[in-house]
Amino acid sequence: MSPEPGVRRANLGLGGNIGDPAANMAAALRMIDARADCRVVTVSRLYRTPPWGKTDQDWFFNACALIETSLSPEALLDLCLGLEKEMNRVRIERWGPRTLDIDILTYEGVTSDAERLLLPHPRIVERAFVLQPLCDYAPDTVIAKQNARDLLTKVDAGGIEPVSKDGNWWQALA
Repeated sequence: MSPEPGVRRANLGLGGNIGDPAANMAAALRMIDARADCRVVTVSRLYRTPPWGKTDQDWFFNACALIETSLSPEALLDLCLGLEKEMNRVRIERWGPRTLDIDILTYEGVTSDAERLLLPHPRIVERAFVLQPLCDYAPDTVIAKQNARDLLTKVDAGGIEPVSKDGNWWQALA
């Protein structure tokens, strides 16, 4: 079913490895879903994943979510950054530990190479911890002229394991 006029679909990537990241991710999704200008359409299973980029830290929990929103991409980014801050995210080092990270992976009909917001997210194609959950509900999503399912076969997904049986984990953690 297509969204209402003026409403776009966006895929979000969520993750964290400090405190209770699964609870933080669930709370963020509930806050997004409670807004009049956003709706959570579907969520991937919750995954436990090895660290990427900076590997000398605890393992992460990761998931993806498809939302519908009337927010602009920039306003959606502001919302995501605000939720990270509300969950006590502190940005000390790139790819370092975090309580919550929310990335806009794709935003329907929009590509951007602006310094503040690159769309689609430029590192999706390298990240199994994003591609695996994205493939739970949107394996045909096209990124860099390839679908997510094919991109997943080209990255190392070793160690990634689902920790929920379905995408309802974020509601169960309420």
